[in-house]
Formats: sequence, C-alpha cells, structure tokens
Amino acid sequence: MLRLKSLLLTAAMIVGPAPVTAGPDSALFEDIRAIDSDLARIGERLAVANAALCDRQKPGLGLLLHTPEQYAPETREAAIRHFQIDGPVGIEAVLENSPAAMAGLRAGDTLLGIEAIRFAPPRRDAKASTAALIKVEKQIAELPADRPLRLYVRRNGSDKNITVEPKPSCRTRFEVAVGPEFAAQADGEMVQIGSRFFAEYPDLVPAPIAHELAHNILRHRERLEARGVSFGLLSGFGRNVRYFRQTELEADILSVSLLANAGYDPAIALRFWSRFGPSQDMGPLGSRSHPAWRDRVATMERAIAGLGAARPHRPAILDTRDRPLDGDWQSLLVKAQ
Repeated sequence: MLRLKSLLLTAAMIVGPAPVTAGPDSALFEDIRAIDSDLARIGERLAVANAALCDRQKPGLGLLLHTPEQYAPETREAAIRHFQIDGPVGIEAVLENSPAAMAGLRAGDTLLGIEAIRFAPPRRDAKASTAALIKVEKQIAELPADRPLRLYVRRNGSDKNITVEPKPSCRTRFEVAVGPEFAAQADGEMVQIGSRFFAEYPDLVPAPIAHELAHNILRHRERLEARGVSFGLLSGFGRNVRYFRQTELEADILSVSLLANAGYDPAIALRFWSRFGPSQDMGPLGSRSHPAWRDRVATMERAIAGLGAARPHRPAILDTRDRPLDGDWQSLLVKAQ
C-alpha cells in the first residue's frame, strides 16, 4: 500500500495541479514509470498472444510512450528533464524482448515520427491532458501490423532512423487510472485499469485486464450503443440490465481464453473474482448490471474446463461479435452450487 499512497500523490502531478510544496521527487516519477510498465507488460502480452482472435489489429512495438502535455504544468519541466523527453513523444519504457528492444530502442529516447507520420511539437503551456498521446497512439494503430516500420528517433541530441519489425497485436491501448478507486473500463479502443488493482492484487491483476480487453475484442461498447442503452448508474435498471449482464458474461468467458493463450494460468480469474467479488457486493461491480460473483466464477470454471490443449484457443463466443446483442444472459450463466 505504500506504493499506492505515493501514486495517489503523483496523480495530481500527471493530470492536475500538484498539491505538494516541495519539488517533484524522482522516486515519484519512477513510481509512474513502474506501474505504467506493469500494465504495458501485461497488456502487450495479452494483446500479442491473442492477435489471431482480434479482427482489429495494430503493430505491437513494445513501446510505452508519453508526452509532455500529460503532466501538470507545475511539474512538466521536471518530468521532461527526468524522462529526457526531447521532442513530441518520449519513450517511457521499452518492454523486454519486444520488437523495440530487439531494434535497440531505449527508455529516454524521443520519438519524432513513424514512416510518413511526423508528430506535432509539444505545447509546453497546455493544460494537462492525454489528448496528444491518444492522437499519437491512434496514428500508430493505423499503420500495418505485419511489416517493418521506420521510426525517427532522437537520442542524446542526435537524430537517427531505427527499423522495427512489429508483432501483430490486438488494437487496444492500455492506461493506468491512478487513484483509490477500483477503476476498470473499456471503450473499444482503450482499457483503463486502476492503480489500486496493482497494489492489492499484484499477482491476479492480469484477470481484470483480460476481462476488459475481452470487451474490446467483442466490440461491446459499440454493440451496447447500438441497443441504445444507458450507461453509468442507469445501467442497472430496466431493459439495460440484460444487455450489460450479457456483455459481462461474454467478457468473463473470453477472458479465460485470453489468459490461457498468453501463457497465464486461467485459474487466476477464479482466484481474482473469489477475492474481489465479495468485497464489491455493494459496489459498482456488484450492481444489478453485473451477475453475482459466485455465478461468474462458476461460469468461468466451465469455460476453463472447455479450453482443451490447442493454442490459441478460440471460443465460440467470438462468433457473436458481429451480431446485435440479444440480452440473453441466462443461457451463458452457470449457477454456483
């Protein structure tokens, strides 16, 4: 929990005025890098291993990127110095054994562009926002996922070209929500996971990440919007309930395959929900829009039993992603004994 407390302090350093009187501490910047890297490592592992299940792909480079604009103005210059950002996009971390690592890219390099794309210069006086980073990530996601890409890089003041051979990856970006809440959401392009999951469930956190990735792979956001459902507090009322319960169970079932395909023990999903579920019975993830956690565990147990030995495992639930949601969640559910 000590790391979580320090990250709560850094939240304001990233997206708002910093409530600190002393200058930014390098250790806090390294806390940012560490938890961002934790999520990137798990997300990349899941997204690359399951690329064959994703009909929307992007080039998997193994790069964790950030921009000056995402840091609060009060700490922006300190962040630029600490992370050695010398241009529009900094390389916060390079994942081990990734295409970027194999090509020789390093943390502290600055990314100026890729192929015909040149990134816009940073606005050092801008309000804290991830808009610039999101734009960069979308531009990269549009590039071919299966051919070499030329990156334009600045290192120690010198510019160079580095060619990276990406691995096809599911088209999703991963983002940490720093704060005390158990935040978890997916919007079709992004998976956002709260830092508290890493603090309290460090060995089990791939389970909720896989669950949120499953929502994106199954196009749940756009399929829910097509049904005209209400989100937020209204998701647990009226006709909304059956559609949200259907998407939650579909994501549970697919998450088991995603974990297994990435080399995780899929039983971590059972352990995660068995520990997390009881604590959230009165919280957002225990609302009427979500089935009871014991039944969700039983449903995932059946999914694990049907995995078989072949990898990647492609569950039948994938065949539904091009169809409208029908709200039939009961046929997916296994009742706990």
